[in-house]
Amino acid sequence: MSEGYEVAHVDELEALPINQGEFVWRPLRRQFGISAFGTNVYTADRAGQRVIEEHFERDGHEEMYVVLRGRATFTLGDDEVDAPPGTLVFARPGTKRGAFAAEDRTAVLAVGAKPGVVFEPSPWEGVFAAYSYAENGDLERGREAVREAIATHPDAWQGYYNAGCMEARFGDEDVAIEHLAKAIELNPDETKKAAANDSDFDSIRDRPDYPA
Repeated sequence: MSEGYEVAHVDELEALPINQGEFVWRPLRRQFGISAFGTNVYTADRAGQRVIEEHFERDGHEEMYVVLRGRATFTLGDDEVDAPPGTLVFARPGTKRGAFAAEDRTAVLAVGAKPGVVFEPSPWEGVFAAYSYAENGDLERGREAVREAIATHPDAWQGYYNAGCMEARFGDEDVAIEHLAKAIELNPDETKKAAANDSDFDSIRDRPDYPA
């Protein structure tokens, strides 16, 4: 590492399995401290594994994907696109997109931003990482990441909500109730709407002190 630049190989980036290993997020933006645009790497160890989650980007957010190695099959709207190494995929806002690895050890770089708007990193990247730590057996590291996210945005309901999700699934049910109650205090409507069909809270939903 130098004061003027940083260099890293894809395989040196932290690997965070998401949704029980459905896909692997490698938080490139966080590692380099990039503040001008969003960028991450997603990898799949085996063919058939999801490498980009299916989703939409709205509000003008543009995304480009670069297949670094392996091979991916992208779903873009109603189309399927074969993407060998070197393929560039640009998805306009509102276009449904996702991808599966067609070969082992596929890696895809994602870059995105909203035109004309100063980029702001998501305040909940740390929470996303925390959930992965907990899901993969490192609950204390997950709790530390959640505490940092909440400390940065103490008046936002999302941090407490996601902390409650994590504790309900992997940790202390009483703490999960406390976090969820705090989220409801900060934003009753959004929290209750989100919790209504969130399976993370199934373990505590029948408790008499369940607040949602």
